[in-house]
Amino acid sequence: MSGLESLLMKARAAARRGEIEEARALYGRILERHPRNARAKAALNALTTAPAGTDTHAQIAFDRMVAAFEAGRMAEAAACGEALSRDHPHAHGVHNLLGAAMLELGDPRGAEIAFRRAIAADPAPSASCNNLSIALRRQNRDDEAEAVLREVIARVPDYADARYNLAGLLEEHDRCEEAALLLEQAIAIAPDHVDAHYNLGNLRARQGLRAEAIACFAAAATLHPGHADALNNMGAQLLADQRADEALSAFDRALRADPDNRNALVNRGKALSLKGERTAAIAAFRAALTVDPANASARLQALFEEAHICDWRRRGEYSLTHGPEAAAVQPFASLPFMDDPAHQLQRSRDCAARMFPEVTPPFPAPPPPEDGRIRVGYFSADFHDHATMHLMSGFFREHDASRFAVHLHSYGPRREEDAARIALRLRAASFTEISPLPDADVLALARAQGLDIAVDLKGYTLGTRTRLFGQRLAPVQVSWMGYPGTLGHPCMDYFIADRVTMPDGADAFFTEKIVRLAHCYQANDDARPILPDMRGRAGHGLPPDGFVFASFNQCYKISPAEWDVWMALLRAVEGSVLWLLRTNPWAEANLQREAAARGVDAQRLVFAPPLPHGEHLGRLTHADLFLDTFAVNAHTTASDALWAGLPVLTLTGRQFAARVAASLLCAVGLPELTTQTVEDYAATALALARDPARLADLRARLATNRRTHPLFDTEGYTRRVERAFEEMHRRRLHDLPPEPFDVR
Repeated sequence: MSGLESLLMKARAAARRGEIEEARALYGRILERHPRNARAKAALNALTTAPAGTDTHAQIAFDRMVAAFEAGRMAEAAACGEALSRDHPHAHGVHNLLGAAMLELGDPRGAEIAFRRAIAADPAPSASCNNLSIALRRQNRDDEAEAVLREVIARVPDYADARYNLAGLLEEHDRCEEAALLLEQAIAIAPDHVDAHYNLGNLRARQGLRAEAIACFAAAATLHPGHADALNNMGAQLLADQRADEALSAFDRALRADPDNRNALVNRGKALSLKGERTAAIAAFRAALTVDPANASARLQALFEEAHICDWRRRGEYSLTHGPEAAAVQPFASLPFMDDPAHQLQRSRDCAARMFPEVTPPFPAPPPPEDGRIRVGYFSADFHDHATMHLMSGFFREHDASRFAVHLHSYGPRREEDAARIALRLRAASFTEISPLPDADVLALARAQGLDIAVDLKGYTLGTRTRLFGQRLAPVQVSWMGYPGTLGHPCMDYFIADRVTMPDGADAFFTEKIVRLAHCYQANDDARPILPDMRGRAGHGLPPDGFVFASFNQCYKISPAEWDVWMALLRAVEGSVLWLLRTNPWAEANLQREAAARGVDAQRLVFAPPLPHGEHLGRLTHADLFLDTFAVNAHTTASDALWAGLPVLTLTGRQFAARVAASLLCAVGLPELTTQTVEDYAATALALARDPARLADLRARLATNRRTHPLFDTEGYTRRVERAFEEMHRRRLHDLPPEPFDVR
């Protein structure tokens, strides 16, 4: 028998013998060691006073009531209490415990009556007033509950629980600073108040005050080393701060305290994923499913990690990832599993309902700019040598500083000042590191800058702070480039697309109003350097003469559907190879296994290690045809290939993410490389591999078109985006609501 159970038995025995003070002392010892033990808390609260002047029969009945309450037999406890209260109307302890039982039975009105009788019998014990406030709150009478708690605080200033409960009430009404002050006061009164430390941590986390939240959770865990929730939440904040190793330590401690804690198991998987330990992450997510087989969040994250290592054995489980829990996983994880814009809209709406406030608050109009320029704020974690900036560096270079004041807001881990970052700093009106700032401070900064337009360049992708847009950073808010889909929330006014990615009717699957640019929505830089490759094919492990199919997409985009086609091509084209991006050793092993299972020698897969961007563009000259993935196309990688002169073959899908490569190909004058069916895709690839003259013609046209067609016309593209911003701003100045429009 554990020491806890032994103490509980001794305390109950003392209460049954009528040794109330001894029972109180024992329950007090239990709570010193286990501050969150509900049984000890309830029993100690019940032992305020036995019925005054009781006879043996009444004492036995009261003991039976206490025992029933402790055992969770609330109906029995309430029945005992009702009988005792009739015979002993002035017994404070009876009424107080009866009220507690009524609360457990879901009868807050009955509980209120009992607590008021307890207070009438003896107003001195503050716990009854505290309990009364709970009964009132459960009847949605928060104003009365607040008044009761404030009266208790005034009467008994050192009663920490009243401040603790009032803080909870105020937080529910978004009076967060008042709530935080009350929790701090409760901790000052009772430094060992574990729940106050824990709730203050949750409140600080909600406010985006990560360092303060971590300190609060650490304090709770120090006072109660087995507090799995505090350890898990501390780990979650460390993880959000990109401190994966420290987060893992916290999750491991939480799991030692509670091995079946599914939240800690899931969060441990996230930390391992951030460290690149994908198989260990999968094991953690799958362990959470062992504890809770219906956990859609854990299942979706396991499947997404398995997609990253090309383990497709359980891909059919995707149909089990629906439900409220899955909304905790960003919709990006759903994109590769289903090409269905209606499905992705619902995923986004579910996620947005958790991430953003239900209603976007009204935005005070910023003062007119002194210099007449439109003030545009761009928010991203990718203002450095990153794929998004490879595309957008030309846009920022060409952005007209005489008409637009550009304010860049960078978050994510602090980074070296690489060339891309330095160039951005030089071109912007301001460049602010907002990663250490809580959301409230970022909001204040944006409003101090008087932003007219706020642009989200991340959406639902790794490291996002898109939730900032739920509080309104500017009167006009725009989603662009970062996430290939809708946010699913009215806080975002516009989404920038084009006629290929968003044909007529596609608006129905977006909550934003669609702005369609002529030609292509995607930014591109016509000054990206291509470094000549000096290694030759052999230096990259490629055959000197065989046909080289290439796909440099991230592995999570590859599904069995593409793989079946690609392996059939290798079987049909003698001496051909498939050139893939090297991402992780597990993906390589799994793809080699999947090739062998389809009758293809695994040696015909060639994996290319990462290279600096200019060198990567240079090596693409050795490929013959880029094969695109289906549900999530090549986006930046397709632009890379086209800029380097490599033709791209795509299958035009239904959702935005599955139509990007088609948009690029149309804008560069090669629409014949956009196919509509898997059969057409496969047939076109095979035909090109067998027709060197046709392929050479495509390459020659691409070499010309990349300099003459709109895709890589950075200045023209920038002017179109600027005209879009001007129209958005004009509509706002005239108090016109956001509406779709085209930009020629």
